[in-house]
Amino acid sequence: MTHTKAGRLIPAGLLALSAVPVIAGAIRAAELAGGAAITPDNARFFAAPAPVLLHIAGVTVYSVLGAFQFEPGFRRRRPAWHRAAGRVLVPSGLVAALAGLWMTLFSDLPAGDTGLLTVFRLAAGSAMAGFLALGLAAILRRDVARHRAWMIRAYALGMGAGTQAVLLSAWYAATGADPHAVTRALLQGVGWGVNLAVAEWAIRRRPRRVGRPIGGAEGSAADS
Repeated sequence: MTHTKAGRLIPAGLLALSAVPVIAGAIRAAELAGGAAITPDNARFFAAPAPVLLHIAGVTVYSVLGAFQFEPGFRRRRPAWHRAAGRVLVPSGLVAALAGLWMTLFSDLPAGDTGLLTVFRLAAGSAMAGFLALGLAAILRRDVARHRAWMIRAYALGMGAGTQAVLLSAWYAATGADPHAVTRALLQGVGWGVNLAVAEWAIRRRPRRVGRPIGGAEGSAADS
């Protein structure tokens, strides 16, 4: 397999990882728009639909558009697109993170979503927003290496729901039962942790290049 083909597999894999949360978000948005029956499971979404819809829109744009920022050849061939996409990714990522924090803090969460899972969600959402801000600040200083690192970390957290879906599905396949609240919280925490570990590996796998021109790196999810 050539380096070019390998590079193209990265965005394909990220798109596949984001498919479950994106589809679930689309179903939830259709429920809210179509006036589905209100049940104990979805009542909190109908009580405050605005942050839910903002979160869904932000996550969808961020995960899908961000995946293409990880294909080195595409970025080199279309640096203007790379910069324009970055200007969309930062605000969409912030909308996703901040709307998620709002829902965690102010929605009437079911009992299984409180406690440890709330702590994990607050930590992940706050870190994602902070990483995006640090990435934006770095590119404004023309510090591409730090910009790239912070944006990769932010994207890793934003893709947490995809990894969590894989882990929860694996648990169900192995046990034949839904996990208890604490186990579910731990599995979701592991999902974010796995993504961050992969992000750190990606950041450190190449030596940092000093004094590199910024080219098409502004506001990206990754730079190469």
